Amino acid sequence: MLAPMSAVPLRKASYEEYLALERTSETKHEYVNGEIYAMAGGTPEHGRLAAKLARLVGNALTGRPCEVFSSDVRVRVESRGRSTYPDLSIVCSKLVASSDDADAITNPMVIVEVLSPPTEQHDRGDKWAHYRRIPSLACYVLVGHDERSIETYRRDGRRWVYEAFGPGEVAVIAGAEVSLAVDELYASALDEGALGTG
Repeated sequence: MLAPMSAVPLRKASYEEYLALERTSETKHEYVNGEIYAMAGGTPEHGRLAAKLARLVGNALTGRPCEVFSSDVRVRVESRGRSTYPDLSIVCSKLVASSDDADAITNPMVIVEVLSPPTEQHDRGDKWAHYRRIPSLACYVLVGHDERSIETYRRDGRRWVYEAFGPGEVAVIAGAEVSLAVDELYASALDEGALGTG
């Protein structure tokens, strides 16, 4: 996710009130079962990885009926009463907006979260429990913050199959059928500050 979600909700609100807040707020918020939670900004490394992911995945999808969306786009899990901002989402063939939120998508084929220390437990736990209820979702991708790693959960019928990829390996993002080299993702053109360059 973009940044740590506050452990304490700002307040209870209807979804209409949440949307009104999002239209005027300078920061993003998640909506979970009638409660609004604040999100803060991410680290430079988090932002670099998310941007590089968007470029690599977008390039791999060139010429195919798929689009990559950044963390500016809400994903609405209607059956769970939740709206959130994944670091990356991929939609193929047709974009379906939420029935109660024209600016939120409901049919991502792939969702990607770049982990960070404050959000890792949330991304692996509660958020994943919501995401896997999205009927269109074929793959959930977690990108490591403290080591070079890409983890995927791939839908196989009613089961989710977990795979982990490290240095020298290539992750396959199911649904979009994109191959992503771990080393290429983490490589940085900068002299300092990038994960795993020192």
